[in-house]
Amino acid sequence: MINYNMVKRTYRGNTIAVILPCYNEALAVEKVVKHFEEALPEAVVHVFDNNSTDNTITLAEQAGAIVHSVKNKGKGNVVRRMFADVEADIYVMADGDDTYHAPSARKLIDKLLDDKLDMVVGKREEVGEKTAATYRQGHRWGNRMLTGAVMSIFGGKFTDMLSGYRVFSRRYAKSFPALAKGFETETELTVHALELRMPYGEVSTPYGSRPEGSTSKLSTYKDGIKILRTIINLYVSERPFIFFSLVALFLAALSLTFFSGILVDYIDTGLVPRLPTAILSVGLMLSAIISFFSGLVLSTVTLGRNETKRLVYLSIPQTTPKE
Repeated sequence: MINYNMVKRTYRGNTIAVILPCYNEALAVEKVVKHFEEALPEAVVHVFDNNSTDNTITLAEQAGAIVHSVKNKGKGNVVRRMFADVEADIYVMADGDDTYHAPSARKLIDKLLDDKLDMVVGKREEVGEKTAATYRQGHRWGNRMLTGAVMSIFGGKFTDMLSGYRVFSRRYAKSFPALAKGFETETELTVHALELRMPYGEVSTPYGSRPEGSTSKLSTYKDGIKILRTIINLYVSERPFIFFSLVALFLAALSLTFFSGILVDYIDTGLVPRLPTAILSVGLMLSAIISFFSGLVLSTVTLGRNETKRLVYLSIPQTTPKE
């Protein structure tokens, strides 16, 4: 078994791990590893390969990275293994496609240490003339929409929620449950910080285009739908009382709408001529009551789960400069 603590180089008294999820990044991975080694000579670079069919693994090893293989496909599965398998005080996560600016890593780390934060997000700022190729319009629009949705639901002040360039403290990495499977993991990373009310920040970083011949693994519509579905699922699990109360309100309003016609007929004739509608109205009202109390019960469960996550988070020492 590899002992990842055998490298004792530190930056401001903290060990640093650069963690790079990769899938078929042979055109860029060697350059990315070397860029981070030059920008952060104190760090240990880890490449997590997700079943690549090209020579990503060979090139990453030749560049000097420690290579791990993750068989379960999807970036979320890779993030789960990265946080579980690597031991460090500070984690620098970036993609292996050479779009993120390695020299900015030190700025992100300094922000995390100086402001005593648990997560710093590299806010992408496009550089160069081919900005359309760098960051497609559909991705831009989807990022704004999804970031706005999460900020409206969970609060916070992120402007680039879907950025894959992030720096984490150890207490963040080791308390993150990592339930997502694919590219929706960035949403989960953001909500985890917001729900535990962790201190976080953003730093603007240059964002470049992929190497010529390299293609993005992100699908604008398919992955956008997955991210939106993740936001809805997180809202149900983290805000159950509000969600089920809204469902209850809708069902109750529908029940009263049906019942109003039956009530008018009963007042006029003393009869209930539309028995199926009356049964439907009663059923809808009962469903509304069940939904409301389900929200009450689940909100208690959510509170207990968040308390447990908070206690795990607090049990891990804070990452601070040790100079």
